[in-house]
Amino acid sequence: MRTAFFNGRWWLCLAIACFFGLGSGSLLAHGVTVGDQGYIQEISGVNLIPYTYLGAKHMVTGYDHLLFLFGVVFFLYRLKHIGLYVTLFAIGHSSTLLLGVFFDIPANAYLIDAIIGLSVVYKALDNMGAYQRWFGFQPNTKVATLVFGLFHGFGLATKIQAFDMDPDGLLPNLIAFNVGVELGQLLALSAILIFMGFWRKTASFYRQAYNTNVLLMTVGFLLTGYQFAGYFISATQ
Repeated sequence: MRTAFFNGRWWLCLAIACFFGLGSGSLLAHGVTVGDQGYIQEISGVNLIPYTYLGAKHMVTGYDHLLFLFGVVFFLYRLKHIGLYVTLFAIGHSSTLLLGVFFDIPANAYLIDAIIGLSVVYKALDNMGAYQRWFGFQPNTKVATLVFGLFHGFGLATKIQAFDMDPDGLLPNLIAFNVGVELGQLLALSAILIFMGFWRKTASFYRQAYNTNVLLMTVGFLLTGYQFAGYFISATQ
């Protein structure tokens, strides 16, 4: 499994990394598109369906979310285990999204997103068994999934806080947005599981698994560096 990178079907691993993490700069950011920002700022009152759509759209285009989910389910085979981890992630994500926006909890968006990038690095290293080799113990993966879920939700909350959202209907709109996020998560997770199901049936899966997680870790570091660069640039302006 720990073979050199350029062997077998290395291009499959590279394609996965490029698909998830090497898109355009706007996709690397954990944010909302310019058009959606304008829409959020213009509408008022309760708008459940539009906010549900925006939440789903954010999740299925949120590369940082998908990278982390991909890492979480990488070695999960039973549906009850997948359901448990995804539920923990959803609880964490939903809590900080709702509380962060509703109570206007301040935080630096770049630093939160850097932590989100590190969550991808953490999970890739976990999949490679790095912590057992380096430190002789296995961190609690359930707790880690929940904690990183909190940061993923807070990351989006920091973006929404920057908009001039109408306070009228704020709570139901936020709940609708979060419902959309969870629906989008189910759609994205379904696609990932279908892909993993076919991939795991190939004889090369375990040979490629280690290399894929090396690439996953690399993209996580790129996401983290991207956000730290944004933080330092904004601090000097």
